[in-house]
Amino acid sequence: MKQSTAPAATEPGTRPTAPKASNSSLRHILVVGGMLTEWAAMSDQEWSGRVNQLGELCAELGVPWLTLRPYEQGQGDSILDLAQWRHAVDGCDIVVDPCGDGRQRFADAMQRLDPADEVNEASVAATLYEPADSEPDLVVVLGPSTQLPPSLVWELAYAELVFVETPWQALGADDLAMAVADFSGRRRRFGGLDEDE
Repeated sequence: MKQSTAPAATEPGTRPTAPKASNSSLRHILVVGGMLTEWAAMSDQEWSGRVNQLGELCAELGVPWLTLRPYEQGQGDSILDLAQWRHAVDGCDIVVDPCGDGRQRFADAMQRLDPADEVNEASVAATLYEPADSEPDLVVVLGPSTQLPPSLVWELAYAELVFVETPWQALGADDLAMAVADFSGRRRRFGGLDEDE
């Protein structure tokens, strides 16, 4: 797991250059930010704008899957009745997953596994991320790099982490483009360490 904080854009309104991803290098981006109360406070129009803007960037970069998830459940947020939903934008499938508790998501996935199937890393990952066809390659965390979100459990083994100091309400395509640019400059080790570390 490698982490960094994405650099700030040098010129307001100018999108950082993020190289187009090949299907083998970046298939799934997970963005983690906001509390469920912040999610619930967004209007349908705000959600549509957010999802379309981020989806258009992912489609432009050749990323087929984008998942949005809250940073954590938050106090009293468990009473909110938000359901997972899916939307497609120009070849990018977007999954909006309101589960802010990574342990609960993992437990729910274990219950959905077919008892006749072998329980292994592949079957667990497939169940956790359905309908996406792969685990996240890049996890963009909206928050400080000194704390990992409680909504992440399984994703920390192999995903690259980029922390972005942008609040959920202000998240836009520029923030995601900066994170992808950071990711694109890395040499992925898939949980391993560099020999010189």
